[in-house]
Order: sequence, then C-alpha cells, then structure tokens
Amino acid sequence: MRIIGPDEIVFGVDDLDACRAFLTDYGLDETAWTEGKGGTFSALDATCVSVWKRDDADLPAALPSGNTLRQTVYGVESANVIDEIEAELSTDREVTRHPDGSITCEDDCGFALKFQVTKRIKTDLEPERVNSPGAEPARLENQLGTTQDAACKPRTLSHIVYFSPDIKKHEAFYMERLKFVLTDRFTNVGPFLRPQACRDHHTMFLLDTPPHMAGLEHIAFHMQGPTELMLAGSRMIQKGWESFWGPGRHVFGSNWFWYFNCPLMTHFEFDADMDLHDDDWEPRFVEAGPQTAQVFLFENTEKWFPGAPGD
Repeated sequence: MRIIGPDEIVFGVDDLDACRAFLTDYGLDETAWTEGKGGTFSALDATCVSVWKRDDADLPAALPSGNTLRQTVYGVESANVIDEIEAELSTDREVTRHPDGSITCEDDCGFALKFQVTKRIKTDLEPERVNSPGAEPARLENQLGTTQDAACKPRTLSHIVYFSPDIKKHEAFYMERLKFVLTDRFTNVGPFLRPQACRDHHTMFLLDTPPHMAGLEHIAFHMQGPTELMLAGSRMIQKGWESFWGPGRHVFGSNWFWYFNCPLMTHFEFDADMDLHDDDWEPRFVEAGPQTAQVFLFENTEKWFPGAPGD
C-alpha cells in the first residue's frame, strides 16, 4: 500500500491561545485561524498540525485516556490507494467515505485515522551544505554556512510516536493490514515503522505503555539540517519554552533531535538528517537505554565568550 506518511495531526485542546503561540514560535505558518475555534499550522510542504477546542463536536471522539490527539491523517500516492485501504479495512470495521474521496476509520487500538490523497506540495529547497576535509566542498568560496537570522522553518511532518495500549495488536495492524515496514526495534519498548512509499527510517514509533496512557507521545518535523535545528531550538529557549530532551543525535535513524514541552500536552521535536532505507535494510534489535537512545546529548546554556566580564 503506497502510504507516504502523516499529512496532518489533529488535536483537541483546552488553551487555544497558548497552543497558537507555541506553534508559531516553533516555526509553523498559521494557514487558518478562527477565534474561539482553532486553526491549522503548516510546514513548508503543507503538512500540518490542526488544533481545535477539546469539545468541538466535529472532532473524532477522544481516547479514553483523555490524550489531546484526536486524529492522524495519512497521505497516500493516489485514489487507487484509498480504494485499496478501504477494501482491506472495511472487512472488519466501519470505514466512512467522504465527498472529497478521503476515508476515516479507527485502528485496532481505537486511534482515529484518515486517509487522503496527499496534500503535500512539491518543494525545491536548499539543503544544509557541509564542507568535509578530503571530499569535494559542498559549500564553495564565499558561501556562508550560517547566519544569525536564518528563517529555520519546519520543512515537513517527519514522524509520530504513539503511547500504545496493546503493542502487539497495534504493530500487527500497521504491518499486516497497512503494510508498514519494520526498520529497527527496541526490544523492551517497541518498533520503528515506515510506510511503503517513504524512505525515512521511520514515520511511526510505538511505545509499549499501560492503557490509561494511550495517545500521542510526540510529533516531529524535519528541519533543513543540524544547524537550523540547533538555532530553532535555541530560539525556543529564548522565548521561554521548556526543553524536554536534547539537543542530541539518536542512534536509530541517526537523526538530530531536540524535544520541547508544549501546551498541546505532548512533546514537539525538531529533527534533522534522518537515515533513509529501502527493502534491503536488515532491522536491528537492541534494548532501549541511554547508550542506544542517543550517540551524544548536549546541554543548552547561555551564549558565552572567554574573557567576558565575570569569567
């Protein structure tokens, strides 16, 4: 099944104004907003986050845990893929077809899903260019590697991490019914999965948790590269948002990361430089822990210069 990955994550929240402030500070563009109701915040390729009042009657039902996640919207390559998913899932659950051609249903753990022909727009953006000794330079003479006023815009919705109330059932649904592919596994926690039409190391990670925790653990957007990630995270700190984990670099996926607490009652991650895989990749199986979760971890501090007053 040619599923690309998440196009949109939908939340039901209590404090719309605080969420709006966080998402704009995070770097997403406000593409729709209605006072007292909510709106949508988009990355450069139109993948997005939507936040609505928790009691909005148009939202899918909340999870029993009360988690703010209300729906995961997946983009697929074509209408034929929608038909394929509908044929597969309608054998044992209610699948609703909508006038725009999308379908909605629930997965085997009660998480609300939507499948649509992807709304992502094609982008042609500059990569981060790194000069590595012994190799041809990627950045030529007089091309600067960074500036203090770089835009630091999230480029695309990278991945989601679920608190799974039944890890075996959840994993089987995505791998057997939707044909997601296992890339790696933390044997004591859960699997990293990617859909067939995506080369990213993962668009989903499942965390084995008690049923009362079911929901979203975090969401991540890809940045241009490590430099933008570090600069964007530093700006979040300066604006008063609380760092949760990072900055650092993961082992599985190799992606740089920086996670923040936020008023959506989940974590938001900046990530950059994730590994790509095809079907020749052999999954790794290790136990999760400090040594396998990150290659290194930094501590954010104020800017400093030797010889400054007081040093």
